[in-house]
Amino acid sequence: MQTSPQRDVIVGIDAGTSLIKTVAFARDGRQLGDFSLPNTYTTSPGGRVEQDMSRTWTDTVAALRGLVAAVPDISQRLAAIAVTGQGDGTWLIDDDGRPVAPALLWLDSRAARLVEVIRGSERNVALYRRTGSGLNACQQGPQLAWLQAHAPQTLSQARTVFHCKDWLYFLLTGQRATDPSELTFSCGDFRKRGFDAETARLIGIADCAALFPEVVDGITTTHPLSAAAAMETGLPQGVPVSLGYVDVVCNALGAGLYDLAPDVGCTIIGSTGMHMRLATNADAVTLNAEATGYTMPFPVPGHYAQMQSNMAATLNIDWLLDLARDLLAAEGVVRSRADLIRRLDERVLEARPGELLFHPFISDAGERGPFIAHEACAQFLGLRSRHGYWDLMRAVMEGLAFAARDCYAAMGALPGNVRITGGAARSRALCAILGAALECDVQICSRGEAGAAGTAMIAAVATGVYPDMMACAEDWVRPHLKAPQRPNAALAAQYGRMFPTYLDARLAARPVWKQLAALRAGVGHV
Repeated sequence: MQTSPQRDVIVGIDAGTSLIKTVAFARDGRQLGDFSLPNTYTTSPGGRVEQDMSRTWTDTVAALRGLVAAVPDISQRLAAIAVTGQGDGTWLIDDDGRPVAPALLWLDSRAARLVEVIRGSERNVALYRRTGSGLNACQQGPQLAWLQAHAPQTLSQARTVFHCKDWLYFLLTGQRATDPSELTFSCGDFRKRGFDAETARLIGIADCAALFPEVVDGITTTHPLSAAAAMETGLPQGVPVSLGYVDVVCNALGAGLYDLAPDVGCTIIGSTGMHMRLATNADAVTLNAEATGYTMPFPVPGHYAQMQSNMAATLNIDWLLDLARDLLAAEGVVRSRADLIRRLDERVLEARPGELLFHPFISDAGERGPFIAHEACAQFLGLRSRHGYWDLMRAVMEGLAFAARDCYAAMGALPGNVRITGGAARSRALCAILGAALECDVQICSRGEAGAAGTAMIAAVATGVYPDMMACAEDWVRPHLKAPQRPNAALAAQYGRMFPTYLDARLAARPVWKQLAALRAGVGHV
């Protein structure tokens, strides 16, 4: 469908773990307005992390209505809608399209033991070769296996299994569908870009095959906004709706991963750290010995995004900032994180590089990229009495940079240029350290809503606003990429010498992590 000049607005919906965002873009990628609401989910014992599916839709409707109020003429100008959302997880509906239970989120870990069993068996390598993705408890396949074993009554009521964005797409259009990226790493074959019966058998969910919906590629196919959804959202019935790819792929697209240059990477530095490379065909995908990471179809024919993800990125910085806040508070001095961040870059850059080693594995869930270890812990190495607070903070940032290098190395050669997005992209110190550790140019993406922009770009191509994704990226991405920052050559050389030590220490620590986990559980030896 070719959009008319009067209909020149594309709305991107990004239903994330923290926020449900709606953003209006002009045809050329300019952001016209946005509205967001906090997302809500619950945690309970046994590793359960769940989300109310009906509330997710209600909150999305409210966010869309908020956007309509923020951009008053949007209904008359709307050309298309696109939706993406948080990845992994399990969202089940019945014959009538109603939720049969709360959704299991990607944070849910109840399938961890099942995953450990599979990863310790001969099935793991066979699975990895098919999906191109390391098996993890956050994924839909293992979560379905857990439900099959522990909640068969829930599965017996279900007709279709969705991810978050698929559920929203269903309510927007009435279509039961999923996109190529999420189905591939959930229960697919990345070369086929779709469901794979042998993958289902290897996971142990062959009986669940009928639950997987049709694969719809939002870059070529749209469905009209239904009358019911139009009434709820206040948007015009019949406008084309595009099913976006999973949020990390849309973030990478919006931040500049798609480029004619052969050695571009994309790093998202938020609470977690995500590091991506683009493979131009299936044969260019690099599978690593640890069987970790993700391989996801990309919204360009034949292309794939490879991803390695650290469980904790800025969470490490927040932890160290909060230690200082707690100490100040004990003396009656109240400071926020924002107060402490104001001079953080300056102080970190004044500290001597390479004084300490830090492994940034501070997440309670351990680590998942480029290795999987639920017991992994953060640790400082090399402390002396001369080291102060800012030496620790510099080491934390260097640890994040070495973790990024570790991830990129698991996907092939280091990139020559990395586009950076996420909250920490504003840190001058972190970007400089990251560029030196990766020995590459760094380009910061200044666009605030790269995920919503990425999914809107998919709709822009699907509806004929652009003939292909490269033409779209020229308008939507390139103006938001700042000038490349060259790495400091001396610092890059120093970090190059340090990185093998970082790796040796990580490998040596694994038995210690296990011993500490056993001691904490009360089963260690005295």
